Amino acid sequence: MKKLSNFDEISDVGYDHPSPSMDHSAPNTPAFSPMSRDSLAYCRAWTSSEASNSNFSEIVDDSSYSSEPSPCRWTAVKASPMKLRKHSLDDKLDDSDLLDSDEFQMMKERFAKLLLGEDMSGGGKGVCTAVTISNAITNLYATVFGQNLKLEPLKPEKKAMWKREMKVLLSVCDYIQEFAPTAQYLEDGTIVEMMKSRPRSDLYINLPALQKLDTMLIEILDTFEDTEFWYAENIPGNSTRSPRAASFRKIVPRKDEKWWLPVPCVLPGGLSDKSRKHLIEKRDCANQIHKAAMAINSNVLAEIDIPETYIDDLPKSGRASLGDSIYHYMNTADKFSPDHLLEFLKISSEHEALDLVDRVESSMYTWRRKACLSHSKSSWKKVKDLMADTDCKDKNYILAERAETLLFCLKQRYPELSQTSLDTTKIQYNRDVGKAVLESYSRVLEGLAFNIVAWVEDVLDVDKSMRNREV
Repeated sequence: MKKLSNFDEISDVGYDHPSPSMDHSAPNTPAFSPMSRDSLAYCRAWTSSEASNSNFSEIVDDSSYSSEPSPCRWTAVKASPMKLRKHSLDDKLDDSDLLDSDEFQMMKERFAKLLLGEDMSGGGKGVCTAVTISNAITNLYATVFGQNLKLEPLKPEKKAMWKREMKVLLSVCDYIQEFAPTAQYLEDGTIVEMMKSRPRSDLYINLPALQKLDTMLIEILDTFEDTEFWYAENIPGNSTRSPRAASFRKIVPRKDEKWWLPVPCVLPGGLSDKSRKHLIEKRDCANQIHKAAMAINSNVLAEIDIPETYIDDLPKSGRASLGDSIYHYMNTADKFSPDHLLEFLKISSEHEALDLVDRVESSMYTWRRKACLSHSKSSWKKVKDLMADTDCKDKNYILAERAETLLFCLKQRYPELSQTSLDTTKIQYNRDVGKAVLESYSRVLEGLAFNIVAWVEDVLDVDKSMRNREV
């Protein structure tokens, strides 16, 4: 396996700005379907007509070498054309051996779910294609990586499933094209402008970058095959039962709330310098991958149109959404400082931070809408252009700008926050298949990279505590 360098491969991607993290489906929405453990395999089989035409053309080509057609050959074709076609197709199936029956049945089931939009009743009430593919990528990630809670290589069957099914799900992007003018030189020297199809620009740029990040994350896990640390069952600190481990291996109970995660263990004296250096290197590499995936996910979500249902559910007053204390500070301060406001609020948990982000975001769009409507500009789809033309002294405009600054500061301070209500609504109502692929792919890679960083940090913390004991 090719060894990763520190950051050489990361620098090629060119993304380093954080964005919202893993997904939380909005309530009562079909955005994310139940997890499926079916595996999907891809094959290409000839149709019977293709097979028959292929064999018939070979017979005709053979006869063309003779000055006169061979009666026996023409007779053979006319006598049993169906038998010849069936025999050719059977040979083709036998030679390729396609798939075993179980795998082929699972492939058909997955294909049916994609076509039916996860509505197995066949009544046409399923979700759109974009949401279906997004769900498929999310469920595949949960199937392959959902039970992987340690720094260890993926099982071969899981790795093969991930590569095979992602190749099939991403293949839809090969057929998403856009027309672009290209210059063509004629023989007489004149230049003619022609429209030619090419891969859509966002897919052409971001999809290869995501595939590279995917490969790098798998390679990081592959480097933890023979390690100086191991994992044991987590024993709560207040538990009276003894750890199920060797007597000389003392397990340090977790002090946090992640009781379901296995506990990393190291020998007395800690890890060797080589092993510790390897862990730090992989942690830094995974951290850079995490930032790159977050940046792509943030850019894709920003390009998805805001659903009308989100606009309709906006509060009528931004003050009511934020609360009197926050609104008073944003409205009266001569020089608005989001850092000073966050220090005053003293946010103590991720839940409080996410709730504040949702309220600030909804208030921002409420004030933007009011600023546009106050100037007789009601087209919400062109809100960015309208805000540019709005009077900068307008009260709603000033409040919207300050809310945007506060929102940016919140996401910078809490980069591991879950996706906001607006993000999940965009995913649910998105109809662009290409954006759905990029969003879901970057989201699951972001989650995997974040987990790898957390797992490495756990091992390094245990190593530090064991070395301090020796001192």
